Amino acid sequence: MRLTTDRTALMRVRGAIQDSATLAINSGALAIGTVATAGLGFVYWWLAARLFPPEAIGNVSALLSIIGLTALLGEAGLGTLLVGEIVRHPKKAPSLVAAAALIGAALAVGLGLAFVLGTHFVQSTRPIDGWLAGFIFVLGCGLTAFTMVVDQAFVGSLNSTGRMIQQVFFSVFKLMLIVIAAAVSQTSSTTILLSWVAGLLTSWIAVDLVTRGGARRLVGIPDFRLLHTFRRKVFDHYALDVTMQAPSIIVPYLVLVLLSPAATAAFSVLWMLVSTAAAIPAVLATVLFPVIRAGPDKSRHHFLLSLTASLLFSLACAVFILFYSQHILEVFNPAYREIAGSSLRLLGFSLLGSTLKFHACALARLGDAMRRASLPFALGGLLELGFVIAGAKLGGLEGLVIGWTIAVSIEGICIGLFWAFASTLGIPTRPSSEFVAQPPIQI
Repeated sequence: MRLTTDRTALMRVRGAIQDSATLAINSGALAIGTVATAGLGFVYWWLAARLFPPEAIGNVSALLSIIGLTALLGEAGLGTLLVGEIVRHPKKAPSLVAAAALIGAALAVGLGLAFVLGTHFVQSTRPIDGWLAGFIFVLGCGLTAFTMVVDQAFVGSLNSTGRMIQQVFFSVFKLMLIVIAAAVSQTSSTTILLSWVAGLLTSWIAVDLVTRGGARRLVGIPDFRLLHTFRRKVFDHYALDVTMQAPSIIVPYLVLVLLSPAATAAFSVLWMLVSTAAAIPAVLATVLFPVIRAGPDKSRHHFLLSLTASLLFSLACAVFILFYSQHILEVFNPAYREIAGSSLRLLGFSLLGSTLKFHACALARLGDAMRRASLPFALGGLLELGFVIAGAKLGGLEGLVIGWTIAVSIEGICIGLFWAFASTLGIPTRPSSEFVAQPPIQI
């Protein structure tokens, strides 16, 4: 009798694992890439903090945040569209990816040029030092937008291993380049920026070589007409992506403007760790999109599994940062601990609010309610930026961290509850009627 019971339990466990196999494999690949990127990124920034002055680290951290923002604005929701549509139209994927990548890169380059000219003629604080740095910055904007789109295409095709390989190569190459730069005594913020951009470009060449043309096969002849048919959905994804992600991307730049380059350097160390940790729940929420679209009958199981694992992981990271934030700063540079003290110890608790935001965003995408969801996310973004600015004015670096953590927590709880109880959304058990009624696009 007991043997039968044990077999039944074993079969249930095996069935549960098989039910989540696609989610586990793709999430696992992305998690491995994220962990490898975090480990190598830790070494990268540790070397930079040891070998470069705090002002250079602060300036380049602010510039990288702006590159991320321009790439997000240039990407225009195209990458997120690919995540949901490639699984439906796999034969059209290369044409869609090529068109989306070209548009995203071109828009990001234009926005990068506008920022360079704006800081040169208008802004008193100029993190871009000279036209060479400006060229590298603009190139970085275009490459980052291209990477965002193609990485999402890997996820949408449920081939997250490709994205993992690119992340690892990028981390390795930029680390090698910064070691070479330090060896020849080039310790400016422009040098760090160059190592970042050159590492990104080289990583795509290496991915294509290792996968024997896998990157090139993902990109075909661009079909802008086909992409145009998804324009309404692209705009919906774009509105949701920007309103949800833009505030967190721009925070390091706000620290530079509101406080100082030295404070930005210390802040960026913990911010990097928190952002890396946030990538895990973000990855789980992102993979939910194509996985549930491909197999909607297990949607609730996948969603609850992803949310529970993400919250537990976020809580563990928050507690770790609470107790060890000053030790982490000292590992990078003893001067960072003197600059920041214990003012960054609460930053990890913002992960809990971010996790709720990521999964509320997944619910909105699954219900094809991106435009409707963008309004509460936009209000939440304004709340985040307002609390950051007010906190910095009232309490310096510690006030900024407290303001950010409170704002993200409020937003995560409110938006999470709103979408959880919205009668017209919920977790879909099948693809939305918009797509059920239309046959797949034919070649």
